[in-house]
Formats: sequence, C-alpha cells, structure tokens
Amino acid sequence: MHTSLATLCGLVTALAVSAHGTHGKVDPWNDEYANTPDLSFSGVTSFAHLPHVKCLDKPEQAFDVALLGVPFDSAVSFRPGARFGPYALRSGSRRQRPERGYTSRLKVNPYTNGLYVLDCGDVPVTPFDPETAIKQVKAGYKSVLHHPIVNEEEMKRLHMQKGLDGEYHPRIIALGGDHTIVLPILDAVSEVYGPVSVIHFDAHIDTWNPNRYLGSVSLQADVNHGTFFWHAYESGFIKANSSIHAGIRTRFSGPQDLDDDVTAGFDLIHTFDIDDHGVEWIAEKIKARIGTGPVVISLDVDVMDPSIVPATGTPESGGWTSRELRRIIHSLVGLNIVAFDVVELSPAYDTQAEISAIAAADMVYDFLSILALGVDDKSTKKTDARTVDEL
Repeated sequence: MHTSLATLCGLVTALAVSAHGTHGKVDPWNDEYANTPDLSFSGVTSFAHLPHVKCLDKPEQAFDVALLGVPFDSAVSFRPGARFGPYALRSGSRRQRPERGYTSRLKVNPYTNGLYVLDCGDVPVTPFDPETAIKQVKAGYKSVLHHPIVNEEEMKRLHMQKGLDGEYHPRIIALGGDHTIVLPILDAVSEVYGPVSVIHFDAHIDTWNPNRYLGSVSLQADVNHGTFFWHAYESGFIKANSSIHAGIRTRFSGPQDLDDDVTAGFDLIHTFDIDDHGVEWIAEKIKARIGTGPVVISLDVDVMDPSIVPATGTPESGGWTSRELRRIIHSLVGLNIVAFDVVELSPAYDTQAEISAIAAADMVYDFLSILALGVDDKSTKKTDARTVDEL
C-alpha cells in the first residue's frame, strides 16, 4: 500500500510539533543578544549599512534618495576595473552608519534628517556590448528616477526642484563605473528637468571631440569616458555656457581642445588655482557659473592626487587632497542639485588599506550632507576674486 504525499507531510509536521513540545525552544542568541546591531565589519555590505532593496525589481519601492551602482567600465582608455567601483564604494563606507552620521562641520545627519535614503543595488549591465550597456544604464537610472518618493513635505521644505511634470523625483547618487555612465544619466535627468548645468570634478575635461580623439575608430568607439560630455552637449542635455570643470591638470593636443571645451559649455578651474586663490575663491567661481538652475555634480576620483587615491584608471600627479576636495564640496551647500555621481574608482589599484575607497565613500557622505541641507538663494552670490589661500 502506497502512502500519499499529503499523508507524509502530515506525519513530518506532527513529528516536528512533537519534538518542539518535548525539547522546548532553543534560541540562545535571542535569549541574550536580541536586536544587537551589526558593527562596521559585520552584516551585508550596503552603503553605510543602509537598508537595501533591488529597486529595479520593485517599481513601487519609495525613497527620497537612492544609492545606485552602475558597474560599467567597457569604455576606458587606460586601466580597466571600475566595474568594481560600486562594490569598493560600499566597502569603503562600512564605518559610516545612520545612527552615527552627524557632521559637526555642516551640523546635519544626512541619514536621519528627514529624507529616506536607500541603497537600491546595481544596474546589472552587460560587459560584452557597450552600446547595449549604455541603453541599460539609461533604462535603469530612468526607472529609479521615476520611483515614488516618501517625504514630499520634506522636499518642499528643502526647496527641492520639481520635474517638468510638476512632480518631485528622487535624487540619485550613482556609484560608478567609468565616466561614460554620465552620458545616459544626463539623458535621463534632462528628460525630467530640461537641460542641466554640470559641476565636473576631474583631472581631465572629458569634452574631447571624437573627431580628434585617439582610438575613435568607429561610431561606438566615439562614445567613451573622454568624449561623453561632447556627446551630451551635442544631444542638448547640458545647458549652454553654464557648466564648469574643477581640478583639471591633464595634457592637451593643443588649444583646439580648449576651444572645443568652451563650445561644449564649460569653464575651467585648474588644480593649481587652489594654491593661487584658495578654496573659497574656487567655490564662489563655481556658484557664480552655475546660478540657480538644476545642476548635476559629477566627481571622477582622479581629481584627487594619486598619493591619496591610487585606485583609478587614468591617474595624474598634482591633484587635490581629499581634505581640499571635501572643503570645496561643503562650500556648495544651497545649490539646486538634482543628481550626483562618483566614478572611475578602480579598486584593483588600491592599497590593502582601501584608502581610495574610503576617500571616495566620504565624498558620497558629503554629497548626502549638502543634499540634506536643501536649496537656497545664496547660490547666485558672485565671486569676489579673493586671493587669500583659505587653507
């Protein structure tokens, strides 16, 4: 005689109940250590131990600020590896946590200030087809940008800008990835806000005209981490004559590269300007250039000196220290910021102490902090051309 599956399941359940009744509940962890929080070195590695959800699979998931990884590095010109940047940024943020996130400098805890911050995981882009990967980045970013928000009243209190559709949209901090990811990001952001200004921290201008860019041997090769701003300009994603580079110190083919940079809508702050004029002069020049319109802040970690951040694909000597850069970022409080990104972190070139990843993760923390302080009308204050080094 055969025993049915239902009968077997019933027997197993009965045995389990009997065993529980005989031996009692065995749970020594919760008896003594219930609700013990994870420490900096334990737990699932989300950014700053934030709650984490794969937002692309849950379009109903609401948040006000998203950390979104973009592990793409198929368009680099020198050292690859930035596809592991999102992993490294999360690892570098392990000593950050919401319950200990207050900054005495800016007097805010960006994790508990009223905006709900969520780690939304990564956009799983293909490593085999750059054209498709760029389409995936835009699709993933655009989807997250159109998720519902949690705290509309907080966004209103902070004077955050609504989209052209009259609705509030989440702010996204993209964790790259090579710098090419900013092209589809600007595409998605400009659809929501119209053409935007860009504050670009980098050693390189990234407005190289692909007609003169070494290695541009095809239409696909024309789109890379050195030409993406030129394509963004040609596509109308960038507001005319309202963007600025900061920290530039690369070599050029000649004056024509700088002419193209002006054509693409950028002004330029050289890395040595910090010695000649100081942090406050740099900040005021940035604010005067940007004004009150929507702005995207894009930070290539190679803006910092390779002695501070060795883990990047195209290092250049003579960069800013992490302290100098953080002071400049802090001074941008009040701008109408609609998106951020940190790119070109390539952890294979980092030290065992993860100094690059830690520095880059601290920049994300500073982005969150100035975002939590909101938008004000001081962003239009004109430069006073001070020449005193504020450091």
